[in-house]
Amino acid sequence: MKLGDLGSVRDQAIDYQALRFEPTHHADQDAAVPVRHSVVIVGAGPVGLALAIDLAQRGLPVVLLDNDNTLSTGSRAICFAKRTLEIFDRLGCGDRMVAKGVSWNVGRVFFREQQLYSFDLLPNEQSERADERPAFINLQQYYVEGFLAERVAELPLIDLRWQHAVVGVAQHADHAVLNVDTPAGPYSLKADHVVACDGGRSAVRRLIGQESVGRTFKDRFLIADVKMKREQPAERWFWFDPSFHPNQSVLLHMQPDGIWRIDFQLGWDADPEFEKRPENIIPRVRALLGKDAEFELQWASVYTFSCLRMAHFRHGRVLFAGDSAHGVSPFGARGANSGVQDADNLGWKLALVAQGRAPDGLLGSYADEREFAADENIRASTRATDFITPKSEASRLFRDAVLQLAKRHPFARTLVNSGRLSVPTVLSASPLNTPDVDVFAGRMQPGTAAADAPVQRADGKADWLLRMLAGGNFTALVFLDRAELDPSSALRDAAAGIAPLSIIRIAPRDTATGLEAVDTQGIVASRYDMQPGTVILLRPDQHVCARWRAPSAALFKAALQRALAIH
Repeated sequence: MKLGDLGSVRDQAIDYQALRFEPTHHADQDAAVPVRHSVVIVGAGPVGLALAIDLAQRGLPVVLLDNDNTLSTGSRAICFAKRTLEIFDRLGCGDRMVAKGVSWNVGRVFFREQQLYSFDLLPNEQSERADERPAFINLQQYYVEGFLAERVAELPLIDLRWQHAVVGVAQHADHAVLNVDTPAGPYSLKADHVVACDGGRSAVRRLIGQESVGRTFKDRFLIADVKMKREQPAERWFWFDPSFHPNQSVLLHMQPDGIWRIDFQLGWDADPEFEKRPENIIPRVRALLGKDAEFELQWASVYTFSCLRMAHFRHGRVLFAGDSAHGVSPFGARGANSGVQDADNLGWKLALVAQGRAPDGLLGSYADEREFAADENIRASTRATDFITPKSEASRLFRDAVLQLAKRHPFARTLVNSGRLSVPTVLSASPLNTPDVDVFAGRMQPGTAAADAPVQRADGKADWLLRMLAGGNFTALVFLDRAELDPSSALRDAAAGIAPLSIIRIAPRDTATGLEAVDTQGIVASRYDMQPGTVILLRPDQHVCARWRAPSAALFKAALQRALAIH
């Protein structure tokens, strides 16, 4: 199949695991000297596809190389968090992800056969719906890649080349040279910038002499995808030491198409090849589901994992994102989510630098911010894994004591760790932030990903705040209750010649002012601590970078320059 064919069959049933994409012969392969491109992305997984779409939507041509010609198989990454879904919305495929995925926000934790507690990941601040997107969806990685690939097929600025494997990288002062191997023979490319999104076994990382370092956990887990009918709500169920799998842990998730994913802890001494045999998987599944349960084994894998990262995510003209830069355990769903957030962080910066609208130092902030985020994810992942898989008798005794206490005492439940689920990192130490000079309440400090909220547009239609931020520019949220407070003209003048600026003026609820939006339920004011005259400056990736009660033009201009690394 050719990539363009996806667009014509997107409404038909597609077996994304069975797709095979035809490599095409590109004119670059016949060029006498290597052709130069602005950006080459290596790796067409979720991170590389997302980054390519982001750059193309910003008007930047992209070459995307993948050494394979297939999408992933099996469930692999399945839990996609609300922030990632909001990014997919901006990329033009969020609706399809949510429509196909299984939405959930409740988790239950069991010790042996008894439920210890449940949790709800959605905010409890309003009786009405406060966010457009659910806390999580479960969606097999091949669907995510397939939907992203279909979006790629709609964007002519993306040149996706299957079975083009990078086998050499050489860096120069103002560009890099990639040696590429294809079924039709080798060729070379030049690129102003290269982004490696080629996974945990990154060829690009190896080719430039770098490595990821950290901790490998001495344990093995079995993933079993089974197709069955099961009367159970769409929730995350986690067992410590259940009778059907004693002395180990088990995780159960519902997926689309009647597929359920079960993760069984096996122990370090387990033989992966032995454990992957159907005759050994089926008794484990039957012990969980019951001896009379009817199910069909769809896919299985045995894995070990590490928590590690590269020391630096930028090396000259080569940048790293996703698993090529960092790796975590699957507990907490921090792998694919943090990778897509890498792409979200890098896209606007790389586009502005490549287009000559921002200094090279802006790319340095990508490394600063996402290395900080990787460290946070690694800490959370390591702590979860240590709790789930204690490696000493003392650790196990402590864990089991905590689990026993958690049955009756809420304080102990805060110590139970079955995987702290993915949330976007607050980039509090970012050099792009302007520190507060005014007093604000709440959590929307500089460095925080923008919170969603229901609003009403000027035409009276209901909408969502983040939908109104989809343009990809810097945006000023201005909270107004009367026209004489409107600073919009001064803000536009301050931004002139620096960066395109969108302004969304928001009126308090029960205020008819004809502005772009009305805070119909008061959630915008509550979440952002808005008062009349308040201005919130958001970056193109929807992170807060500055906020004021009433900024001067000079303060606003300085914050915008700082957010672009203009000194």
